[in-house]
Amino acid sequence: MKSFLALLAFLTQAGLHVDRVSIPAPDGTALDAALVQPDGPPEGSAVVALHGCGGPFPSRDGSWAVTLAHAGHIVLLPDSFGPRGLGSQCGVKERSVTPSKVRRQDAIAAAAWLAGQPGTPPGGVDLVGWSNGGGTVLCAAAQRPDLPPGLFRRFVAFYPGCGTVSREADWRPARPLLILVGESDDWTPAEPCHDLAARFPGQVELVTYPGAYHDFDAPDRAVEERSGLATPPGGSGHAHTRTHEPARQDALRRVPAFLNPAGTAKNQTQAGLICANTGMGSINPPVSAEIASCACVRRRC
Repeated sequence: MKSFLALLAFLTQAGLHVDRVSIPAPDGTALDAALVQPDGPPEGSAVVALHGCGGPFPSRDGSWAVTLAHAGHIVLLPDSFGPRGLGSQCGVKERSVTPSKVRRQDAIAAAAWLAGQPGTPPGGVDLVGWSNGGGTVLCAAAQRPDLPPGLFRRFVAFYPGCGTVSREADWRPARPLLILVGESDDWTPAEPCHDLAARFPGQVELVTYPGAYHDFDAPDRAVEERSGLATPPGGSGHAHTRTHEPARQDALRRVPAFLNPAGTAKNQTQAGLICANTGMGSINPPVSAEIASCACVRRRC
């Protein structure tokens, strides 16, 4: 609950129009959620954004809500942990709230709620998530009989755990999916994501960043070695996190363009972006040429 309240405070201090709302989940839980409105009429699809294993992460999740709202998107950020009396799940091995089950249902419920609100643009909702939330995106993206047709439009997963779904023979994305992960990520490694993208060329776009760790898009974070974690490969319990500024800047350009490929130049500029027709594009404000070589799309660097 504290992390959710901190998220609300972050969004309010950023000058956004934000409301605290309640969303009924299939298991009877009333999910707290932050509903962020753009400055004017929506000029892009509505977005549901899913936190990671630590719960709402204001400086990362909130910063993305600011970026997307300024680009014209309505953004809904539900909390799957606090309303169930749970704190951080990063060190919990036997979890009651998992991406494949409870969080998937939360994501579908949140998207259905958002799609039904007055003023939400028609045509489906986009789903974005980080880490454990990114894994939830992969689970929600699966083409299954219980997935409401037309509910989702596009999917974005930041450094998800791709291993589980990459081993599922019947997993197939229902809509276009963008995955962004650091090649140096030792918490949710990129390797299984390469395998997943190779299975679905044209449906799964994988962008990897050499030298980038987990949480590469969280602003202004020095390198930290986390311990006591439940999910790093090999059972070490250790993994690194750090901002990788060239990767973060590329993601800030790439994600809004993916969510709104027909968006106006005005919206892209509001998000801090100027997109070229081909290649990596250019970034406003300019950054070093390192960014032009840091991202590998659907291939190993």
